[in-house]
Amino acid sequence: MAEDPSLERHFKGHRDAVTSVDFSLNKKQLASGSMDSCLMIWSMRPQMRAYRFVGHKDAVMCVQFSPSGHLVASGSRDKTVRLWVPSVKGESTVFRAHTATVRSVHFSSDGQSLVTASDDKTVKVWTVHRQKFLFSLSQHINWVRCARFSPDGRLIVSASDDKTVKLWDKTSRECIHSFCEHGGFVNHVDFHPSGTCIAAAGTDNTVKVWDVRMNRLLQHYQVHSAVVNSLSFHPSGNYLVTASNDSTLKILDLLEGRLLYTLHGHQGPATCVAFSRAGDFFASGGSDEQVMVWKTNFDAADYGEVLKTQKSGSSTVSILEQRLTLTEDKLKECLENQQKIIQNKVN
Repeated sequence: MAEDPSLERHFKGHRDAVTSVDFSLNKKQLASGSMDSCLMIWSMRPQMRAYRFVGHKDAVMCVQFSPSGHLVASGSRDKTVRLWVPSVKGESTVFRAHTATVRSVHFSSDGQSLVTASDDKTVKVWTVHRQKFLFSLSQHINWVRCARFSPDGRLIVSASDDKTVKLWDKTSRECIHSFCEHGGFVNHVDFHPSGTCIAAAGTDNTVKVWDVRMNRLLQHYQVHSAVVNSLSFHPSGNYLVTASNDSTLKILDLLEGRLLYTLHGHQGPATCVAFSRAGDFFASGGSDEQVMVWKTNFDAADYGEVLKTQKSGSSTVSILEQRLTLTEDKLKECLENQQKIIQNKVN
């Protein structure tokens, strides 16, 4: 039987709102960024001291571990990106990435490239080695809040305050589709582990899941009562965790198309959330300056599958696609059910 998620521990050390959280590959470390201009590396082992990395001259907006866990990238309001070695010395290289706040940093799954997004309205791609600038994607007409590589590295998705989510071909550098059906801005966007769809968190309190092959809406969740700030897919592809200004985290069951859990931990807005690479934990950060680590628990069956596929290295994509490609009937049924739920609430 699936168990409820549980709060494992919380970390205090930031002196302002937490903006971003990410686990290292081996789960021994957790990185967090904050409006206090610091990056913290927390040890998941008991009684181990945290590292506070100082270098950015203004708020740290985003942090991410490289796939190997040997580097941490951070983006800041000081317009720079830093690459840190997550050890006691905290050495870093810094580069002037943009002409305005850097909102988002993301490594490609091979760890060779870095994509950054900024208030200067551009998305930029860099080599991790020597931080060589490769190219810019500049069709957005407002701040770009988030940019992510697809799992296979062939696509990039970006979300902007111009109310579009754009899908780019990395090789041709062309925008291949714009999703415009958002009532507000999109704060956060990410690829499903299979690479076949994306999820977007909106200032209109919604979470939308889009198929990037057919460019159509698959699912639409109206479960939060305030702006949705962040989301993260479970590596099995079966669940999505979201963080909102309504102070809650929510777990969505994507196969059933329904809300599974609502978690209350943060005092005030929950600003960021991320599953560990194996999905057995997730971390959240809030305006309350706290970083919380939760044990997933409900994914016991899926977790076994994730481990199995990681060990065998076989592709889970086809299984996930079979599960995820909702047939027209199933999609219709999901949407009708959601409509009924909304109507019942109104009545």
